[in-house]
Amino acid sequence: MSVPDRSGTGDVRTGALPVLLPFVRPQARAARLRPVHLWLLAGLALVSLPAWAQGGAAAPSPLAVVIKWAPLLLTGFAFNVAISLMAMAIGTGAGIGLGLAMLAEGRVLPRLAWCVTQVFRNVPWLVLLFFVMFLVPFQITVFGVRVPLPDWVKATFGFSLPVMANVAEIVRGAVRSVPNTQWEAAESLAFTRRQTMWRIILPQCAKRMLPPWMNVYALIAMATVQASIVGVTEMLTLTAQVHAAEGGRSELFAPLYGFALLCFFLYCYPIDRFTAALERRFETR
Repeated sequence: MSVPDRSGTGDVRTGALPVLLPFVRPQARAARLRPVHLWLLAGLALVSLPAWAQGGAAAPSPLAVVIKWAPLLLTGFAFNVAISLMAMAIGTGAGIGLGLAMLAEGRVLPRLAWCVTQVFRNVPWLVLLFFVMFLVPFQITVFGVRVPLPDWVKATFGFSLPVMANVAEIVRGAVRSVPNTQWEAAESLAFTRRQTMWRIILPQCAKRMLPPWMNVYALIAMATVQASIVGVTEMLTLTAQVHAAEGGRSELFAPLYGFALLCFFLYCYPIDRFTAALERRFETR
């Protein structure tokens, strides 16, 4: 009787060589999802759902963005209106003087005033704005006191130059439109030229000058957006900053700049209609 080898691989008597059998892994049990696992996965999904919804939520709509930033943009628009009003006030005062200088007696002063008027009337407003912004100093000294000149002040002065030239031409045209009989009647009453101008001619010119003066104001109000090019923080500058703050989304370009367009239209269109009404009312024949 042969005695088996302890290793179980061969017979000792027969001289058979032992052979190592391959290691057999115990059969793995099939993986099963128990109910407790299903509840755990469901709870994990419920916990992560709000975070996923927040990260993957759609961006705010263009209307919501415009409503969100409307107060800031309207503040910039109010700054545009303030610049236009100040430029119109400065330009009107200087323009009246320049227009009367063109009507003065003599040769030198009228010609000089005419040259100044033609220069500022026929130069692009943006060129004048750059001219003032880069040539006017950042501050001036008055009686030992340093007075700063911020960019919006220089921009206001730059816009007042074309206003001055256009108002001067309006004054000259209005005075020339008065019939010569008015001058002759005043001269027959022994009025001086100055008295005739201030007491008789200019009062009649007021209604003639008002409609074109309002047209000039509407133009200067729309032109104030050019101040954004020279660094003045007005509505167009704020619109660009808002667009950048919202990630530069392409779909926001038209709504944001359309809002600026709407603000200027709602401000300037009534001026245009009121000007037309004044023209019909003050129509002279």
